[in-house]
Amino acid sequence: MAAGLTQTELAGDRFSKEYISQIERGKTRPTKETVEWLALRLAVDAGFLASGVSADERAKAEAILARADALSEEHRFDEAIEEYTRSLPAVLGTGAAELRVRALNGEAMARAQTGDVKAALGLLAESRSLVESEPFTDVDRADVLYRLGVCRYKLSSISTAVALFDEALSLADRSGLPADELRLNVFSWRSRCHRRQRDFEAAREDVERALELAESLRDARALAPVYFQASIIAERDGHWVLARQYAEKAKAQYEEIADRGNVGRLLNNLGAMDFLLGSPEDAIERFKQAYAIALEVDRSEDAAGAVSSLAQVHLRTGDVKRAEEQARHALEIMGDREDMLDQIGAAQLVLGRALLEQQRLDDAGQAFGEAEDAFAKLSSVSHRAAAWIAQGDLATRRGDERRAAVLYRRAAEALQDFRF
Repeated sequence: MAAGLTQTELAGDRFSKEYISQIERGKTRPTKETVEWLALRLAVDAGFLASGVSADERAKAEAILARADALSEEHRFDEAIEEYTRSLPAVLGTGAAELRVRALNGEAMARAQTGDVKAALGLLAESRSLVESEPFTDVDRADVLYRLGVCRYKLSSISTAVALFDEALSLADRSGLPADELRLNVFSWRSRCHRRQRDFEAAREDVERALELAESLRDARALAPVYFQASIIAERDGHWVLARQYAEKAKAQYEEIADRGNVGRLLNNLGAMDFLLGSPEDAIERFKQAYAIALEVDRSEDAAGAVSSLAQVHLRTGDVKRAEEQARHALEIMGDREDMLDQIGAAQLVLGRALLEQQRLDDAGQAFGEAEDAFAKLSSVSHRAAAWIAQGDLATRRGDERRAAVLYRRAAEALQDFRF
């Protein structure tokens, strides 16, 4: 009617008037080719004819999502979340399931980065239900599983995260479709899980696979985080020069893509290596730079990491009052974030040891207890072993040799279960 055509004129020589009438009344479902032919005759977009959504409406939804994705890549997560929320009416208006999945996945990862991991899991549960249907592929399903694995890692459900990453890899392999970037991300995050489980050989293997994929992609965004992980593994193995090389490569890649946040994180790691290599002054300078960048890009978790690193250096160089001050500052920044239990426990240990050196034994005991509580939530006995050793040192300082022996033995038995 809008085109000024009768059913007979629209049908032309290809269809009957009755067939056009059946399409209009929903009595028959035209093929894709028929929809495209009709759209051409009517001078409209085929997508609009099929779904009632114009190309302009879809483009508007895609533009909002593209902006949200870009904000997330720039680590402006709060702004990204606002943009994903703003996209909802436009996305739902298109009726396009693939755009809804894209919005859910993007918002979930942004929320996970701000510490709102449980909300992220809720979004991913909806996304997972959507990708189970056509026209989604096994790669789409694997991508959602990968994101769920990241969230489970952040909640310290490490075994669950590994199972999700394993399933994601299986689906990606089964699909027969290109998925190198997805595989790279899975290997990189699964490596972190293996590190938390103290399975350093498996962690090393996954990093090597991720590095091979990243170098073949020749993409700075892909290479940077893998070099970062490779640096951590090399540092754990005591290969500090190699660790520094990987860290410098990661820093260069992050600088290339103007990712200031991760440049700051690399400065924090390089500072740790400076300290291990006997340059505490250089380490302190790196940590201060890392802290300044974290404030600049508004990443509180990285600011806490830099302050906690400074506390470690001051503790080990004998400046226990400054160590106490900085450990308390780091804990104040982290608050009770469930995705930072590892860092919270480590800062409590530094605080406790700083207090111990000041002979404030009761306060030290409280800090060590809170460190153990944080590590218990990680479900990591090896982390708790560090707290038990600290509590053993406190018992020794109090002259309670029996208590100290029990704690040291408990830590030793726990550590025997892990490969080093």
